[in-house]
Amino acid sequence: LATKCAPAVTGTLDMVDERSVDDLSGELEKKMKTLMNIKIDIAITGVSGAGKSSLINALRGMSDDDEEHSAKTGPIQTTIDPKPYPYPPFPTLILWDLPGIGTPDFKPEKYLEMVKLERYDFFIIVAGERFTVNDTTLAQEIKKMGKKFYYVRTKVDGSLACESKKKKFKEEETLQEIRRYCEESLKEAGEQSPRVFLISRWDTDKYDFPLLVETFEEEQDDIKRDALIMFLPILTKDGLRRKQETMEKYIRGAALVSCGIGCIPLPGLSLACDTAILVSMMTYIHKVFGLDKKSLHILANRFDKPVEDFKSVIENCPTTTEITEQFVKRLLRSSVIGVTTITELALQNVPVLGSLFGGVNSFLTTFYMLKKFLNDVVRDAENVLAKLAGQELQGQNHPGQNRGGTLTGTSETEPWQPQMRTLELE
Repeated sequence: LATKCAPAVTGTLDMVDERSVDDLSGELEKKMKTLMNIKIDIAITGVSGAGKSSLINALRGMSDDDEEHSAKTGPIQTTIDPKPYPYPPFPTLILWDLPGIGTPDFKPEKYLEMVKLERYDFFIIVAGERFTVNDTTLAQEIKKMGKKFYYVRTKVDGSLACESKKKKFKEEETLQEIRRYCEESLKEAGEQSPRVFLISRWDTDKYDFPLLVETFEEEQDDIKRDALIMFLPILTKDGLRRKQETMEKYIRGAALVSCGIGCIPLPGLSLACDTAILVSMMTYIHKVFGLDKKSLHILANRFDKPVEDFKSVIENCPTTTEITEQFVKRLLRSSVIGVTTITELALQNVPVLGSLFGGVNSFLTTFYMLKKFLNDVVRDAENVLAKLAGQELQGQNHPGQNRGGTLTGTSETEPWQPQMRTLELE
């Protein structure tokens, strides 16, 4: 296990070569706070009735019938003024439903001033059938501001359903025809090299929906890219993988912050700060993967299932309310023997940190516990996805283990723990 942990420490050492641990930990702490509080505004615009409001709901993992949170949908113009729709688990992520451009009430010349284009980070321009000169006019104004925009053709499921009645129907050929038609309409309207994403709000794991999400995530700057990956709900297994990879990067950052504090020779400071870091990060990880109360209720509402159906498959990690300072302190107390052993072994391979035992110990404690917690959360998120797909759970409880990680024969109130006492034997 020490060998497994060593690469994480060694990778961190590469960062420390030219800067002090204090400098790096302060920089990473600032970046993590920025990530947790960053504001992202996404504008959804286009012709009236194209499905803008439904797309907003789909991107937030909601049904159109969620009376509390969903954007209002309908066959007529339902958006009069730009209306913000925060994503409840992460309210600093806001999707804006903009009025349809080109209607009698929203002429292009007034539209640009009214919607205040400068406030948004990027734009999704939506059409239900074909794009028009109004769409390309808007795109040109967005381009002048140096911001990204994406053409999205919605309702492809409906188009495929109509075409499927033909004898020679082939889905892939039909999709290519739809794409070609949209690209040609954009070229006619003045767009030289258009790229169009074909989506259905009802099938967020099909067509170009996953590609759309991945594209606009990757085309943002580093911190906003990470925030989008963290904030948006899990729509596919690939989305789950991207969340895990991004979170692992911030776990290393949290461990380095812990290391910097652990190097300070002040009794009790390291334990207090490690506890705060673990509580904060575990709670955040729980929410990022949609296992918090609010996210589960949105999911249950979307699929019209009891929320207990999803809670019942969360078997590996504690609930959000169980992640407290007392809970983490119990974990830290139970891990002392194991972490000391890991530290002694790791220091043989990382001599440069030999004089910083307190810092290394804090780094390894925080890194290992958060990595273990992340793995457990990912397994539970996979269980929730499997439940949605109606599949059997891939990760069943280990024999002798009940829900929440409590071992049979122990107290029912015993919390989840990463079983670090076994590390000496390993």
